Amino acid sequence: MYKVAIVGSGPAGHTAAVYAARANLQPVMVEGLVRGGVAGGQLMITTDVENYPGFPDGIKGPELMDLFKRQSQRFGTEIISSDVEKVDLSSRPFKLWTSEEQELTAESLIIATGASARWLGLPNEEALQNRGVSACATCDGYFFRDQHVAVVGGGDTAMEEANYLAGLCSRVTVIHRRDALRASKIMAQRALDNPKIDFVWDSVVTDVKDVSAGKVTAVEVENRKTGKRQDLAVEGLFIAIGHQPNTDIFKGQLELDGNGYIVTQPGSTRTSIEGVFAAGDVQDHVYRQAVTAAGTGCMAAIEAERWLAGM
Repeated sequence: MYKVAIVGSGPAGHTAAVYAARANLQPVMVEGLVRGGVAGGQLMITTDVENYPGFPDGIKGPELMDLFKRQSQRFGTEIISSDVEKVDLSSRPFKLWTSEEQELTAESLIIATGASARWLGLPNEEALQNRGVSACATCDGYFFRDQHVAVVGGGDTAMEEANYLAGLCSRVTVIHRRDALRASKIMAQRALDNPKIDFVWDSVVTDVKDVSAGKVTAVEVENRKTGKRQDLAVEGLFIAIGHQPNTDIFKGQLELDGNGYIVTQPGSTRTSIEGVFAAGDVQDHVYRQAVTAAGTGCMAAIEAERWLAGM
């Protein structure tokens, strides 16, 4: 029996662990694994992080997450390297089952399982991630100053990314599979009116080049109406077709919004079940930054401590 269990090991999870451990709650963390079988969230597949405070020269994503983990362990967090396969939140204590068939019980639960970017599914896309392919303009746009980049998507997220990048890059080309944007009118018009943004309509990206060069040099674009393919010379490709919150195991137990994000009470990390808190990208579809995730991790731990004290 644990006082608090934390699911997820990104900035939100580890910040929650540090605060909970320092409050003598003796937390247990089930790390959760990402691509490649490693824990640590999306920063584990991020190279340079230049927007996390305290690192004026930047830091590698895996290095930053190693520091987070060492700090959590320093204060006594028990860390289990596994995934959570199933949860039972119908009564307290809450029950969790790991992929190692281990059963855990906890009086309170902090969910920090994050969200995963939706990718196009192209072979070279994965090979060139962090080498010109990105799913976060706010994170990586700075590396493409005065360069030509492409944005894939036609919704609000894509228009936000395109407008943001237009403030940094020499040119932004939006590639959209339809002949009209799905974004809200105000967001669409803002992008359409921007002289640094142009559009390739009715088209999809079918390949990213050039793996042999170790960087993005062009994207292959196919017109869906004519079938014609052509290369568009760009130095960066931003995929802006949305994120998928990692909430499958909580469906039917916690209140989720229409896109699958955990619903939290305004100004809080409290969920629809007392004693269950959510922090980081699993409940944040707006900011999706390491620093905001860490902030909500702090909130979740403090709220869990106060909730346990009032039981």
